[in-house]
Amino acid sequence: MSKSIIRDINLAPAGRLKIDWVRQHMPVLNKIREQFEKEQPFKGYRVAVCIHLEAKTAYLAEVLKAGGAEVSIAGSNPLSTQDDVAAALAVAGINVYSWYNATDEEYKEHLLKLIDDQPDIVIDDGGDVVQLLHTERTDVAAKVMGGCEETTTGVLRLRSLAKQGELRFPMIAVNDAQCKYLFDNRYGTGESVWSGIMRTTNLITAGKTVVVAGYGWCGKGIAMRAKGMGAKVIVTEVDPVKAIEAYMDGFHPMNSLEAAKLGDVFITATGCKDVFARKHYEVMKDGAILCNAGHFDVEVNKPDLAAMATSRRIVRKDIEEFTLPDGRKLYLLAEGRLVNLAAGDGHPAEIMDMSFALQALSARYVLENAKKLEREVYVVPKEIDDLVANIKLKSLGVEIDSLTPEQQAYINEWNHTT
Repeated sequence: MSKSIIRDINLAPAGRLKIDWVRQHMPVLNKIREQFEKEQPFKGYRVAVCIHLEAKTAYLAEVLKAGGAEVSIAGSNPLSTQDDVAAALAVAGINVYSWYNATDEEYKEHLLKLIDDQPDIVIDDGGDVVQLLHTERTDVAAKVMGGCEETTTGVLRLRSLAKQGELRFPMIAVNDAQCKYLFDNRYGTGESVWSGIMRTTNLITAGKTVVVAGYGWCGKGIAMRAKGMGAKVIVTEVDPVKAIEAYMDGFHPMNSLEAAKLGDVFITATGCKDVFARKHYEVMKDGAILCNAGHFDVEVNKPDLAAMATSRRIVRKDIEEFTLPDGRKLYLLAEGRLVNLAAGDGHPAEIMDMSFALQALSARYVLENAKKLEREVYVVPKEIDDLVANIKLKSLGVEIDSLTPEQQAYINEWNHTT
């Protein structure tokens, strides 16, 4: 506890209840924990975790600790840290550097403290820690054996570094594993974004026009859930193939300026900046709600909104009202940060069970193969993806077929000839 920087250690019992609850619903991680406790793969190594600091992430940290690691953790977003969970981890012997609603300066200080612990393995979410290791803390980067990245945004940053020949250690793109993006990005984001919106606004979705910006796996999940709750869904895209996909999935692809005139609720999920900005705000309906499901708070342009407003006020927790010169009011949720975490509890435990199982196993893979890995971005090995899927199926009581030796020989021959 002595090294931790947290809000209030007295909150630990409440945090422990949250962690114990998600543990009961994370059978894949529980199975991996059993294996880690026996094999101690991380004994003598330090692991730095920078992911949204709530109960499911906390359990990942405890699984790594059970595998012998000295674990340090910080939140990857100032509004997603839950102070009771941070306190519970500190009591459990994990170094915690995070608190809810940190200023930009405090947030950076927490990440630097994480790096000060000299990690061998880094598990990142969005790439902020890796970015610091490539800029201000290159002295520590030389010690890092490698790591894993959780998000689309973070993987894009990593691939940019690798393309320029500047990546200092190997990283596994956990986000690109099938057991991650097919379930976490689609079903997890789809459900948790709407959970965050509904618990924050207490408004109905049925009958409203929802504009989803971006039709990647996250956008697919958000649009699907909106449709299921009775909304009319418009999709904005820059990729023509994804726009056709949205059309054939039953949605209405449209350019963002035209969509801005029609939407009641706007949700960004692109990973890009200025998806909605001044020109969109000028034509939006009175009462339109804006929120973001991307990692950084740049998709909804906040400076433009603030500059246009004649007044602004908090009208409900995590809802800020901006009054425009003509009297129209626009509402921004959770400061434009990740609405599912800044205004909610994030993805369901059963979903993060698979994603964090990939993180734990990929971290072990980096540790065991560090001498063979180049300074590149790697996909999650198929055997890890398949292992997580098989453990998940077993936990669900589902059995599937396997190829007979004759079928496998046929497949091998076919692959060889083609």
